[in-house]
Amino acid sequence: MDDRPPLAPPEQEASSERGADPPLRDRIRALLEVIICSGFPTQLLLVLIFSLVGWVPSGEAGALSLAYVVTLSLVDAVLVLALVWLFLTLQDESPRELLLGDRPPAGEAMLGALLVPVTLLLTAISFALILQFAPTLRNVPVNPLEALMTSPMAIAWFAVVAVVAGGVREEVQRAFVLRRFEQRLGGAVVGLVVFSAAFGLGHLVQGRDAAIVTGLLGFFWGVVYLSRRSVIAPMVCHALFNLSEIGIAWLAGTAGGGPPA
Repeated sequence: MDDRPPLAPPEQEASSERGADPPLRDRIRALLEVIICSGFPTQLLLVLIFSLVGWVPSGEAGALSLAYVVTLSLVDAVLVLALVWLFLTLQDESPRELLLGDRPPAGEAMLGALLVPVTLLLTAISFALILQFAPTLRNVPVNPLEALMTSPMAIAWFAVVAVVAGGVREEVQRAFVLRRFEQRLGGAVVGLVVFSAAFGLGHLVQGRDAAIVTGLLGFFWGVVYLSRRSVIAPMVCHALFNLSEIGIAWLAGTAGGGPPA
């Protein structure tokens, strides 16, 4: 008597193998969620709404409006965070599990603070290498955002934006995008490369050199998240890095240093 289990029908084996890949419908949905939460569609929507009510980004002298930049950044942060929460809950995924994992928040916050010197050193070395070997990439002599830091009140508003729109929004956004790539769009490494490039391109207004360095920083924070599975460390590091850059720019009187990411 043959005690071996019967072989599965060929169509069942094929179905089992196909189960390793997510259905096309799920991949399309994941791609749409990534695009929507990338920050570009929400910012374009807000710019359109602002323009419809007659609010433009430039003032009378042609310079960027501080109120416009701050409002756009903070409202967009709220929109993106709400969309991430919505997309997670619609698929019965836990925002807490995605964002905090199972690591003690206090320890992760300490790690994030300890990583700030690493990001500052990475920024300084990257800008120095670009200046040495590809100086033409520095196509924006004065960062238009740094030019808005003309008073203590402006510095305070930029600090709020640096923490909320930078540290909080962008790290939650990064974790969500990496999760979707890991689940349905080719893997976490692909997501890390793609989103780091997009993160850098989003800062082109500050210069090509700034876009490259910002992309490298995004890659670094993405690696930290994937290794820890908690946004606390990259969030704290990102926020403190931005605050440090604001302080450096203020003390230096505009020029020098990297732009807030």
